[in-house]
Amino acid sequence: MSASRTERLLNLLLALLNTKVGLSRAVLRETVYRGSAENDAAFGRMFERDKVDLKQFGFDIETLMDTGFGEDDPASTRYRIGKDSNRLPEVSLTPAEGTVLLLASQLWERAALGNAAVNAVRKLQAAGGFADTELPSGVQPRVKPAGQAFDDVVAAMHGRQAIRFGYLAGSTNREETREVEPWGLGSRFGQWYLVGLDRGRTAKRFFRLSRMTTAVTVMATSRFDPPAGFDARAELNSLTELPLQEAHLDVDAGRLLDLRKRGSAMSGTNGRDTLRIAFRDPEKLAEELASYGPHVMVREPAGLRAAVVRRLQGAAAFDAAPPVAVEFPASAPVVRARKRTSEDQLTRMLQLVPFLVHHQGLHIQEVADHFGITRKALIDDLKILICSGLPEGYPDDLLDIQWENDHVYITEHLDLNRPVRFSEEEAAALLTGLAMLGDLPALAGVEEDHAGSALESVTLKLAGAAGEAGRLAGAVAGASVEPEQSEAFATVTKALRDGRQLRLRYLSLQRDEVSERDVDPLRLFSMDNTWYFEAYCHSKSGLRNFRLDRVESLEPNGRPVSRKAVPDADVPARLFTPSDDDALVVLQLTRQGAGLADDYYAERTAQLPDGGLLAEVRFGSPEWLPMFIAQHGGTARILDPGPLREASRAWLESALAQYGATTSSPAG
Repeated sequence: MSASRTERLLNLLLALLNTKVGLSRAVLRETVYRGSAENDAAFGRMFERDKVDLKQFGFDIETLMDTGFGEDDPASTRYRIGKDSNRLPEVSLTPAEGTVLLLASQLWERAALGNAAVNAVRKLQAAGGFADTELPSGVQPRVKPAGQAFDDVVAAMHGRQAIRFGYLAGSTNREETREVEPWGLGSRFGQWYLVGLDRGRTAKRFFRLSRMTTAVTVMATSRFDPPAGFDARAELNSLTELPLQEAHLDVDAGRLLDLRKRGSAMSGTNGRDTLRIAFRDPEKLAEELASYGPHVMVREPAGLRAAVVRRLQGAAAFDAAPPVAVEFPASAPVVRARKRTSEDQLTRMLQLVPFLVHHQGLHIQEVADHFGITRKALIDDLKILICSGLPEGYPDDLLDIQWENDHVYITEHLDLNRPVRFSEEEAAALLTGLAMLGDLPALAGVEEDHAGSALESVTLKLAGAAGEAGRLAGAVAGASVEPEQSEAFATVTKALRDGRQLRLRYLSLQRDEVSERDVDPLRLFSMDNTWYFEAYCHSKSGLRNFRLDRVESLEPNGRPVSRKAVPDADVPARLFTPSDDDALVVLQLTRQGAGLADDYYAERTAQLPDGGLLAEVRFGSPEWLPMFIAQHGGTARILDPGPLREASRAWLESALAQYGATTSSPAG
């Protein structure tokens, strides 16, 4: 969408909002489309496209007919947009409800629903429903959806379009192409599942997103209607956990302490120990074991062995693929490029006007910061807005916004003083997020006695405001954010509240060693149901993140926190803290693996013709890179620096040699 088209859509919206009797095509062409359409046919095509676009932004256009004429007579047809039917109902939140809502909106880790949640909160703030609320330090849960596939499936569910993808069938362990009507999406047993109609089998089926072997293709022309009253949570509750199995692993002596904690030793040979490990999900364990490369070999079962070899072969094959040119945009380092920037601009402007109405006189930089844009981008928005107005074009018919002395005021809003209603994605993001918070034993910033009631009341208010847009919320069942390490969680929570230091014994997976630390706890945060706490580590004299499931012991040491550090300013908390000693690595990611650029905070990215991505990423421990490449089994490879790529290749070859396998040989 070009800037001129953005202006035209905004003017069309204002014209249709500010008419009671409706406007004919002739009037619209003469006023809104003057100079844009060469003839009636071109105008008709543009107008029909614009109607579709406005509907996507949440505005339904009413078609009115003069009595005695048919709808095929363009002279008798008029158009308008109702002032109330497209607007967000009034929602007033208490401070406790605002805190709970903000926590729910921050759950989604950079996925499509994450952007939707941000937009939904901005709409509520623009309408004056609740004042700006700081996300409190303390407990900050978040959920990491299953990569690009998650976004593609959500988009298809919203559009009610079928999808096609390659899938590794659990029953046959063979890759098959599936065509599915996506009814719902949710998390169970630490995995994301799609439930829908498998058209090839004409039956309901569940699909694990981690077993998808290709990118998801949305079939734009193939539409469907989901079953009435579909509830993803209820459907996923019918799933049973996979049966318990036992793996026999040969492990290098003295290595892989985390794996040893979970298993029992058997007799070993040739400098290796044989471990017995109980597991349920072979794909999940295979991802971990592949990352250990040559330091572990699977003896049995055969399915687990094959899954590990498949990942190693996939990583080796991608590494051996023809090279691609490493070219990043010439501009300053940027994060992964976003799509639909003009659409984003119009969405933002529709939030900006009501926000200014309810927040008169804010400093221009404060407004820009609120919307997460630069001062220049905000001024570009304001320049478009002040040139937009009613078809007559008189001065009083234009939006009136001033920003003299760097403070922004609006005196004429032309009925854009209320945000547009929630989209399905926005309603789903907030309502599903609130449902996930119900599992959490403590809500940051909310007194314990009021947390449950605030969660219940804000859910009711948001469900009422969402109305029919809440349909998609029933199709998404989020992951549990309840910590499995409840005792450690409670210990850290109490230390945060009381301002006390903690002493812990901690297993570092990268260093494969246990160390003792005295730390000042700063906040708890999660990635799905894996919980971390950020702390100032006195032995390292810096901020560190500690996984609760790798803490061997944890107790107060009797001292108050030193106040040598405060929580990192990033919200939500970052898993990785950049350092001058980091290795700067250029990765090539497939379309399936493109989400890794976000997961690892890529400093620069560049789109590739096949839908993949170049990403420049900092890694604090280069020795961990071969593990990273092996773990992701063919969705990521190192392009630069050369020595790290060679080390990764040697790691993969050594791991495959244990199984007598090569890049292309079948799993044995």
